[in-house]
Amino acid sequence: MIRLVVTGRSGQVATSLAERAAMHPGIDVITLGRPDLDLERPETVGPAIQAARPGIVVNAAAFTAVDKAESESGRAFSANRDGAGAAAAAAHALGVPFIQLSTDYVYPGDKPAPYVETDATGPLGVYGASKLAGEEAVKAAHASPVIFRTAWVYSPFGANFVKTMLRLGKERDVLRVVDDQRGNPTSAIDIADAILKVVPDLLAGTGTGGTYHLCGEGSVTWCGFARHIFDAAASRGGARPQIEAITTAGFPTPARRPANSMLDTSAFAARFGFRLRPWQDAVTETVERLLV
Repeated sequence: MIRLVVTGRSGQVATSLAERAAMHPGIDVITLGRPDLDLERPETVGPAIQAARPGIVVNAAAFTAVDKAESESGRAFSANRDGAGAAAAAAHALGVPFIQLSTDYVYPGDKPAPYVETDATGPLGVYGASKLAGEEAVKAAHASPVIFRTAWVYSPFGANFVKTMLRLGKERDVLRVVDDQRGNPTSAIDIADAILKVVPDLLAGTGTGGTYHLCGEGSVTWCGFARHIFDAAASRGGARPQIEAITTAGFPTPARRPANSMLDTSAFAARFGFRLRPWQDAVTETVERLLV
């Protein structure tokens, strides 16, 4: 039995891993979270991971409040840099593989095409900067970590764009949604399935660590994302408000978002032999599940 220890007990990816592990009888998923493991208190991370006796560690926890990070940078860096480094150091000390989840927000968003892993980074805000610092901390602490940069994560669990849209769609007849930011909606369940699928490969030591893009196939704007959510909802009898496209300037936020955070997943596919589903299929499945 492989023991996969995941940070972030109530997070979308951790919850998805715990659920999807039922389809992998050879993998036992253990989720760790507060108060035993708190990335904002890095001194708690190593002891909690060591006590769990992992065969592989996935750091799925993070400070993900993008706008709040602008005013609470200390918390963001404590969790996303120091906590991540502590988790990687614990895995290294135990001699086990380590997977770090990172973000599309490490890029500046000014490239006209999808980003590849070798493109220059340049975060626009504190959240992206803290996650990029976390990548560096992880690489400094572990001999061969695997870093998966993902994007626009949603699921039936926790707080996310899909759940927010469905809630607002019941409350309002018209929703104004940004239409000049483009990215890859990614199901946390698909991320979990991908991690579970690559675990045997990592344990076999058939490849070294590296940085890869792991996200849903295809891209869309937030506005297009919302429209697909409500198309899927309407087919199940759900609400279908009018969606009004607006610019980023029409919806100011404390943190700047990249206009283009599309990620090219070719390197992941070449390394591991598969890709995630088209984003539309995964979104439809999530909406249907939420409306049952």
